[in-house]
Order: sequence, then C-alpha cells, then structure tokens
Amino acid sequence: MTANSSEKTRFSSRLGALPARPGVYVLKNQAGQIIYVGKALSLRHRLRSYFHADARLSPKARKMISQIADFEYFVTASEKEALILECNLIKRHHPYYNIRLRDDKNYLYIKIAIQEDWPRVYTVRRPQPDVARYFGPYSSAKSLRATLDLLKKLFPYRSCRKEITGKDKRPCLEYHIRRCLGPCIGATTRQEYGEVIQQVCGFLDGNHEQIVSALRKNMEAAAESLNFESAAYFRDQWLAVQKVVEKQKVISVEPTDQDVIAAARSNGEACVMVFFIRNGKLIGREHFVMQGTEESERAEILSSFVQQFYADATHVPAEVILQDRLGDAGVLAAWLGDRRGDRVRLAFPQRGKKRQLVQMVEENAGETLGQLRLQWLSDAAKTGTALVELQENLGLPTLPIRIECYDVSNIQGTSAVGSMVVFEKGMPQPGQYRRFRIKTVEGANDYAMLQEVLRRRFRRYAARQKEAEEAPAVAPGEEVKDSWGMVPHLVIVDGGRGQLSAALEVMDELAIYDLPVAGLAKEHEALFLPDTPDPVILPRTSQSLYLVQRIRDEAHRFALSYHQRVRARTTFGSVLDQVPGIGVQRKAALLKRFGSLKGIQEASIEDLALVPGMTRRLAERLKDQL
Repeated sequence: MTANSSEKTRFSSRLGALPARPGVYVLKNQAGQIIYVGKALSLRHRLRSYFHADARLSPKARKMISQIADFEYFVTASEKEALILECNLIKRHHPYYNIRLRDDKNYLYIKIAIQEDWPRVYTVRRPQPDVARYFGPYSSAKSLRATLDLLKKLFPYRSCRKEITGKDKRPCLEYHIRRCLGPCIGATTRQEYGEVIQQVCGFLDGNHEQIVSALRKNMEAAAESLNFESAAYFRDQWLAVQKVVEKQKVISVEPTDQDVIAAARSNGEACVMVFFIRNGKLIGREHFVMQGTEESERAEILSSFVQQFYADATHVPAEVILQDRLGDAGVLAAWLGDRRGDRVRLAFPQRGKKRQLVQMVEENAGETLGQLRLQWLSDAAKTGTALVELQENLGLPTLPIRIECYDVSNIQGTSAVGSMVVFEKGMPQPGQYRRFRIKTVEGANDYAMLQEVLRRRFRRYAARQKEAEEAPAVAPGEEVKDSWGMVPHLVIVDGGRGQLSAALEVMDELAIYDLPVAGLAKEHEALFLPDTPDPVILPRTSQSLYLVQRIRDEAHRFALSYHQRVRARTTFGSVLDQVPGIGVQRKAALLKRFGSLKGIQEASIEDLALVPGMTRRLAERLKDQL
C-alpha cells in the first residue's frame, strides 16, 4: 500500500464529509505544529487530491503529505475571503511548507502622525489602525534611512520629540541650517507647518510635479511681496526638489500608478523585486527574500508574494505588472481592488515595452540576489558555522580554511578555458584566482580539459612535496611568496562522479594522496566523494550549502568571463586575418581604437583610414570584407 493510499484510508471518513465550498485548510504534523496553510475553491476536491493514489505531486508535496498527522478547515463565503484568511494564518504561524516573506516582522514603515498638532515623521514596525499616514513597507533599514535623509533635506519638518509650546527661548541647530521651521520658538504657524507635512506626504505618494508647482508659486508670491529672504528660501527648496525629480527615470508613457514585480531564483532561494512607478516615473524600488520556495513554480512564488506584500502595503496601485500569469489572478485582482477602493488591473505582458520593463526588474532581482549572497559571506559567524558543517558532513581531517574550486568553459571544444577560484575562511581571494587557456585537448572533452587544469596546478604542489624532503614542509593554508605553493584543505571540481574520477586520476598520476577532493553536481547540489557510493546531500537551509554554492558559482562565473574574452579575441582575429594587408600590428591598432569587432564594423571608412598604419584603400577593403 502506498503512503498516499494509507493516509487516505486513515482520513477516509473525514475526507468524505468535507464540504464542496470555498475555504482554508490547515495541515499539522505529529507534534501538532502547522506545516501548511492553503485555500481552495472546493475544500473537498483540494484535500482529497492530496491523498489520491494517482496524484501527480511534486517531491515537496509528497514530503509534506508524509508528515501530515491531522488537518482542520474553515469554510468561507467566497474564495476572496479564503485568500484573506489564508494570508492571516500564514503570517501568524509561518508554516514550513508555505512560501512566505522572510522576517516580515522586521519590515519598516514611515509614519506621519497627522493627528498631532505638529506632526512628526518617524519609523515604525507595524501600521496601526489610526488616522496617521503610513508609507512602506521598506525591506531594509538602509533604504529607509536614505529616504528619510532625502526628505529631511527637502522639507523642513521637525524631527524632535519635545512638546511644542512655541515659547522655547532658543531653537536647535536644525532651525539655523533651515532643516526645521522652528515651531518650538513660534517661528511658524500651524498652517505653514501643515503645508510642509502635506508636501512630505505628496512626495512619498509620488506627486512630485504638484510639489514643484506649489513651491514655485510660493517663491513667486514671496518675491511679489518683496520678501526676498523667503523667496530665496523657496527657490532653494524648489531647485532641490526639481533636481530629485529630474533624476527619476521616465519609464512609462502612461500617467498611472504601477508596480512592476519580478522574481529571480538561484539554488533554492528567491528574491522578488518591486519597482514603484508613479505618474510614469520610477520613484523607488524594494527587494524581498522569500522562504519555502524550493521546488516551487515561479508563478506560485509571485502569487504568494502579491498576497502577503499587499496585505500590509500602504498603497495599492491601479496596475500591477507581473512576470508570469497567475493561476488565481481573478481573486487576487478583486481582493486588491477592495484594498485600493477602486479597480486594480493585473497585467502579464508577453511583448512590448511592459515586457521589457519586467525583464529589467528581473535582472535587478538577480543582481540583488547575488549581492545578498555576498553579504552573507561577509558574516564571519555564518561562514565559520559553514566551515564546521562542511568538515563534519564531508568527514574532513581539518577545518577547510582554504578551499579551491575548478571549472572549465567552452563551446563544443572551442575557446576552451579553465578557472581556479580560492576561498579562505569562507571569503573569496580574487588575488589568488587563476585562469587557464586549454592547450592540449582537442574537441569537446570536459574531463580531459579539467585534468589539464588540475595537472598544471598540482605539478607545482607535487614539486613542493618533493622539496619537503630536504626542507620543512609548508603547512596547509600557510602564506608563502609563491601562491601556487599554497596547500588547499579541500578541492572542489564542478561536476559529478565523472569529474571527480577525472580529478582523482590526476592526483594518482602526481602521487598526491593527502588532498580531500569532492565533485559538486548542480542537480540536487550533491557532493561526490572518493570511495563513497552515495553522494552527500547538504541540508537545504544549511550554511555549508550556501558556501559551496557560492564557491561553485564564482568558479563558473570566472571561467565563463574568461571564455567570452577568448572567444571574442578569436572571432576578431579570424575575421581580420581574411583581409589582405591587415597584419598583427594593424589588428592591434584597430582593436585599440574601436574596442571590438562590432566597433570596427560600425566605423566609417574615414574613421578606419585614420587608424595608425591604415590607408583609405585598406579601409575600403576591410569594410567590404566585413
């Protein structure tokens, strides 16, 4: 009997009594912990599908089902109500198998206490059900501080917490540098201060043009009244705001509010990026890391993000542009419309300017995900934990202080190169990276290419071992003048069992038996070890897995960048070699002047003729050939 059928038998009576109505279901494990919360248009159909013997479920779903010890459900009046309840339960319980915003309690908001006589602008963790204005969420304190710093430079609102009586004897420094209107000494009226607060709210809402227009009118009115000091103040403020507005990129011809959302995934992690467009201008962006995304479809990640993000967002735009079409787009659009108080359109562009915009957001999400990994590597505590975990999981004799990783890159054997990257104490050491131009291998033979790279690197190590008979050996990780002589504590080759076998052949050939070697296969992130039949699968959320993924990705990046350079040079040389009269010196001069073959192709005959060593006749011949 299969696991699914046995579970169905155990729950058969309860499954048969389920209502065919919209609702939310909660799955629990043996300890009574909630492991998953889901919504359904039909509770009966959805829950019974989990335990159907022929159900085509993902590995993640099968693993979740194997842990189900109990379930409960809540009937709702509509699918939209089910969505709201599902969101609330996910935020309350953080179920392991749900896709969820990471550390959502740490997101920040700007609060403007407009209910106060002299409103303040400050940060809070959670919006409250009051009449204050909230803006956010902001995913990092850094981005929030940058926003507040800009606001303070543009608008002179008070930042103190003192009680305002207007009778203080002297103002603070902010008044003297025109960062505050000075309500504490009675230097402004509530109406004037209220206008400043309205400008702050308008700026955060994206109504920048209105603010610029209002400041210009204030400047002109003050000038007409011969109040030149106030006119100069409004002029400076107007110029400052206008400068910020001019820097904002116009990326939409539609004068509407839009949010553009795209996700990037790598090695089980997902980062969602949101671009905020107001009146056709990009006014800001935020990124959010999602948890529980392993083996999840990208559309599912985006759907979960939209649901959780806009549940707490202080503003819902008229249009949300998404990377992929969502299965529950209809109910999400209706729910967002309720949140906004007006119709919200979900767009899933496949071509045109909106699609280009989505692709730009996706690229930014990918770059941000890479930067987040670098930030993780800079955390000494995490990298220390990763090295300890790696030693324990791989059974290494010592802590892998120095790790070397090798990769090769080619296209069907052409422009073949190899790379060696070095990490010490979990941190990359770019100064010790090495590139290899493959010299002895013909055709597409990745194993032989990897062996050439390893042979060229470890011949030096073998020679040092031989020298150690007459001189003291170099300790692993000990710094020496010749970086080739550094001894790694762990050697990783990019690939599976085949690459590992190829690497071990080189070690045997060079009589090197004391270096731990492992092959890292991209599929399932499995680590293959010598004389071990089964690969080592590091825990999906372990620090050691993040580290080896980062090392492997860096080796791949380093090899690929070198391969692209070599291929560009080869293409450049092969085309120019076919032009009579273009030799080595003229090729070098052309490359120095135009930078690439594409630059030469786009150059005019007159520009080509001006290159040292070139003539007009040669330039015409070259242009005809290209």
